[in-house]
Amino acid sequence: MKKLVPTSIVGSLPKPAWLAPPEKLWSPWKLEGDQLIEGKQDALRISLQEQQLAGVDIISDGEQTRQHFVTTFIEHLSGVDFENRKVVKIRDRYDASVPIVVGEVARQKAVFVDDAKFLRQQTNKPIKWALPGPMTMVDTLYDDHYKSREKLAWEFAKALNEEARALQEAGVDIIQFDEPAFNVFFDEVNDWGMAALERAIEGLKCETAVHICYGYGIQANNDWKKTLGSEWRQYEEIFPKIQKSNIDIVSLECHNSNVPLNLIELVRGKKVMVGAIDVASNTIETPEEVANTLRKTLEFVDIENLYPSTNCGMAPLSRDVARGKLSALSAGAEIIRKEFAI
Repeated sequence: MKKLVPTSIVGSLPKPAWLAPPEKLWSPWKLEGDQLIEGKQDALRISLQEQQLAGVDIISDGEQTRQHFVTTFIEHLSGVDFENRKVVKIRDRYDASVPIVVGEVARQKAVFVDDAKFLRQQTNKPIKWALPGPMTMVDTLYDDHYKSREKLAWEFAKALNEEARALQEAGVDIIQFDEPAFNVFFDEVNDWGMAALERAIEGLKCETAVHICYGYGIQANNDWKKTLGSEWRQYEEIFPKIQKSNIDIVSLECHNSNVPLNLIELVRGKKVMVGAIDVASNTIETPEEVANTLRKTLEFVDIENLYPSTNCGMAPLSRDVARGKLSALSAGAEIIRKEFAI
C-alpha cells in the first residue's frame, strides 16, 4: 500500500433487497440462473460504488456473490453433502444446520476467481478478497469422514491455497483468511491451526491477512460477549504464534469491545487492521470516535502499519447504516492523517 492509514472493510456489506432478503445471514437468493449471475454482478458494482463514494481505500467485493463467508466456498468442494445436514454447535456458541463431510474434500474448480476478475476490471484501487480459514471451515460443518479436525483442516488448507494462488493471478492484492474460530479454540490454534493457515498461504506473493473477531452482530455472539467479563483477552493466547508466522496483516476487533489494546503489542511488526467500526450496533460512529480508537492503538502499532477497518462484516445491518459507517471510517482515518501530516 502506498497510501498511509488505508481503510477497508473486513468482509460483507448488506445485499440489495432485490437480490436477497436483507439484514440476515444465510439469506436465500431471490433470483435464479442467468438472472442470478447478472444480479450478483450488479450488486458487486453497487458495493464497489458505495465503498468508493465513502472513500474506502482497499476495495472488497462486499461478499455480494456469496450467501455465507464459509459455506459458499465449501459448496464448491467435493466430499461434502449439503442435502443431508446435521445440527452442530458453531464456535461453542450457537446451533446451526450444517453440511456433512462424507468423503475426501478437494477443490474441483475455481470458486471466486471469476468474481475477483470482474471486480479487478471495475477499479484501479487495491482489492482484497476474503476466504474462510481452515479451522473456521472445520468448525462450520459435521465431519463424518476424517474424524479428525486437524486432518480435515489440512485438506481445507490445500484447497484454500489453490484458490488463493488463482485469486492472486486474477489481480487480488490482499487475500484475507477469516478465522473467528481462533478466538475460541486456543489450544488447537497453537497445536495445528496456525500451521494449517500457513499451509493455506504457502507460495503466495501478494499480501495475506488473518481476520479474528468476536463475530457478526447477531444475538448469539452478543450474548457470548456478555459472558467474557470486563477484559477480553482471547487474543493474548494466539497473537504470539501469529507474530512468528508469515501472515502480513492481523485484523482484530477494537471499537466498543473490551479487548485491552496493549495486546496489539504482541503482534508488533505486523500490519494491523484495527476494527474501528462496531458492526453490532446501528449507531453510526462519528469520525472523531473512529479517530479516537485509532489514536489509542498507535501506542502499540506503528502508523505505517495501521489499517483502519470494521470490526467484522456488516451483512446483518441496513444499507443506510452500513453506508454511514463506511463514511465515518474514512473520515476518521483522514483525521489521523492530518494529525500526522501524512
